Amino acid sequence: MKYSANSVWENNDEYDVVVVGAGHAGCEAALAAARLGFCTIVFTVSVDSIALMPCNPNIGGSSKGHLVREIDALGGEMGKVIDKTFIQSKMLNKSKGPAVHSLRAQADKLHYSRTMRQVLENQDRLEIKQAEVVNILTEDNKVIGVQTYSGAVYRCRAVILCTGTYLKSRCIYGDISQNTGPNGLQAANYLTECLKELGIRMYRFKTGTPARIDKNTVDFSKMEEQFGDERIVPFSFTTDPEDIQIDQVSCWLTYTNKKTHDIIRANLDRSPLYSGMIEGTGPRYCPSIEDKVVKFADKDRHQVFIEPEGLETNEMYIGGMSSSLPEDVQYAMYRTVPGLENVKIVRNAYAIEYDCIDARQLKPSLEFRNIKGLFSGGQFNGSSGYEEAAAQGLVAGINAARMLQGKEPLVIDRSQAYIGVLIDDLVTKESREPYRMMTSRAEYRLLLRQDNADRRLTKLGYEAGLIEKERYEHFLMKEKWITEEIERVNHVNVGANEQVQDILREYDSTPLNSGTTLAELIRRPELSYEALRPIDKKRPVFPEGLEEEIIEQVNISIKYDGYIKRQEKQVEQFKKLEKRKIPENIDYDDIKSLRIEAVQKLKEYRPVSIGQASRISGVSPADISVLLVYLNA
Repeated sequence: MKYSANSVWENNDEYDVVVVGAGHAGCEAALAAARLGFCTIVFTVSVDSIALMPCNPNIGGSSKGHLVREIDALGGEMGKVIDKTFIQSKMLNKSKGPAVHSLRAQADKLHYSRTMRQVLENQDRLEIKQAEVVNILTEDNKVIGVQTYSGAVYRCRAVILCTGTYLKSRCIYGDISQNTGPNGLQAANYLTECLKELGIRMYRFKTGTPARIDKNTVDFSKMEEQFGDERIVPFSFTTDPEDIQIDQVSCWLTYTNKKTHDIIRANLDRSPLYSGMIEGTGPRYCPSIEDKVVKFADKDRHQVFIEPEGLETNEMYIGGMSSSLPEDVQYAMYRTVPGLENVKIVRNAYAIEYDCIDARQLKPSLEFRNIKGLFSGGQFNGSSGYEEAAAQGLVAGINAARMLQGKEPLVIDRSQAYIGVLIDDLVTKESREPYRMMTSRAEYRLLLRQDNADRRLTKLGYEAGLIEKERYEHFLMKEKWITEEIERVNHVNVGANEQVQDILREYDSTPLNSGTTLAELIRRPELSYEALRPIDKKRPVFPEGLEEEIIEQVNISIKYDGYIKRQEKQVEQFKKLEKRKIPENIDYDDIKSLRIEAVQKLKEYRPVSIGQASRISGVSPADISVLLVYLNA
């Protein structure tokens, strides 16, 4: 039943946008709405939980690093804050092609949270309020405000739900079950019923986190030290790389073993995952150690990363060993791991269940289809991860503002960004488990590299109003240099002289029999734009601060030119289907030859384009052909 306060009172302050939740999604949503000129208030059950990292103490990683750089290119904040608060940084997958290179930074968790909170506190037109929102107020299927647990009513024109893992959350380990949010913070227990009364379909999902341990009880001599990169690459395109070349802390690698696995197997009956105590569905791609031992029984060990939580704490995170086993079993299994024989647990590992929505109820703009002015972002949409949350929050904040401006929503498609893939998957495909972004989900990943996020999205961020003019002009200058340098290199002829042959021999590259272009040499796997500098006599001097980025873009663009052009042709075909819009008032029952299942799915999802319709499970290529014939009639 919907919560009813003992007394109701009207808060007469005027707000345009209300954001519910101040995690990574809520922060980006609130900042975007306020920066676009709208009076915004963000509610949180605790101001101490703003931009909290309740699980892993890092930002980025495989595919997630792409999202952070895209957030930054659109004018979001996450990349800037992690650049100020990281303690170790590493570019992953460097031995592979640039499409899967992903930046990952170890964060000082407390510093990150405090820094983001300061950004919110100092943002014009943005107010922070510690209170639990219990009701969404609507009139004629349109948002008019929210009500808090105290009975206070805040009128507004748009609401963005970013409740994360707090909605009716329950933390569980062994037979211990506590109705709290992550890290023992207050849960939000009442909003679910209101949402159900509004006709919103809900799911019950689960995630989990490992124990935190005392650094003083770890024997690092039995582990492999993991260092950061010698040359640190920033997340934000506005960060000067020279400003972040710092001394980094180490992480450590160790492994589980047969004894660890035997203890886990012997206590599976005490695991809430297997006893039926946990109802929610967990993430397939981030399994607990119990799941790993059961599902990968042939593996005799699993990686365990010991990662610092910050510079001013001795707490360390045990990456790779999330669990909901009882406390005594946690001690037993952790102490079988080399280096953890005498470990002391500061915070027990736990699983957390929470309410979230079926995101298929959302438009690609992240607005609910049936409730005007109600938007949604983050883990509340059934995703997992800080980066996925922040990306959705940013888009929801932009589109709430654009709705109030009377403008068309910003919809980023699958060929433009990982953000587009993420949102399209959430609103189009059925997901019965927390959604995690992966490079394999992006069909056009060679075009959607983390290194060129600004080239893909800065113009959109500028047009939306989140990229200031000075930054945009700086970007245009960089783009001009890249374009002109690619053109020049394609027309620089290189002869088979002795200096050229010396360079080729130095890199074990086949000698030239006749002249060629500089671009053709760059395309050789063993060579690069930078390696050929000695024979490129007319190479220009690039603007200060842009040289590294220009060199990287020129090298990748030339080296992968054939593959890039092939993927661009695929995108052209994709765009044709995306541009073929479907009228909102279309009556699918009137379309003859559509299969019954297709009619049901199309009526449920109400796709905005033929492209989106083609990605709905249960809609076949034959159904798409019928739909195209109908629309062309």
